[in-house]
Amino acid sequence: MTDDTPEEPHVFPVGRKPGEMLFCTMMLILGGLLIAAIGWQTTWLDGKRLAAQPRFWPTLSLCGVVLFAGLNWLSRRKVERTPGRWREAGIWLRSLEFVGWYLLYVWAIPVIGYLPATVTFCTGLTLRLGYRGKPIWAAIGFALFVVLFFKSAMNVKMPGGAIYQLAPEGLRYILLRYF
Repeated sequence: MTDDTPEEPHVFPVGRKPGEMLFCTMMLILGGLLIAAIGWQTTWLDGKRLAAQPRFWPTLSLCGVVLFAGLNWLSRRKVERTPGRWREAGIWLRSLEFVGWYLLYVWAIPVIGYLPATVTFCTGLTLRLGYRGKPIWAAIGFALFVVLFFKSAMNVKMPGGAIYQLAPEGLRYILLRYF
């Protein structure tokens, strides 16, 4: 006679996921390096309360990263490993492409302006992800909304594009102010 009762669920997974220890190790190293650099990346202001110090919250956050990465590493080190860690790391590396897209966008803003850079960025990413047709128009609409919201409604100051200097005087002001 077989026992058909379902197995009790585990709070922690039984097997280790591919790349889990690699991720914990990377977070421990990165968090430790950032904590070590906190002294020359932030400052301590005399006369300010602890919670108002520019160094306090970043340090607290980084200590949390190191603490929880360390606890995760300790809790998972003796669990049976699932193969595929380097395949998982390859997926992480491929995702850095999108960091490159974002850096290109940030570089393009002072050259071509906030509006053209944002429309190009949103449309380019939509195309890169394989969407065609209506999603392209949605990306353009989203880009227009973002630009108008931040530049007009929120009055966020963005650098004017160098290309705006080529526009006639009246149009140049409109481009610099709203786009």
